Amino acid sequence: MRQRAEEGSRELGISLTFIAVEGDPFLELRRIADETHADAVVVGASAHAGHRLIGSLAVRLVRAGRWPVTVVP
Repeated sequence: MRQRAEEGSRELGISLTFIAVEGDPFLELRRIADETHADAVVVGASAHAGHRLIGSLAVRLVRAGRWPVTVVP
């Protein structure tokens, strides 16, 4: 998947950076997005129904309101 994304981004002239870290997903994504001055954050949608009630990672990022967040299935 990473290779396909990198190839597609090159074709479109879009800058793309992959970073892998361990830790709380929200805190780490927020930290990295801030440190890299990200233009946007892209995350996958949660498959767990309970997240709709208590808030998924995507919802927490949207509520942080620092960057545009795109949620993909």
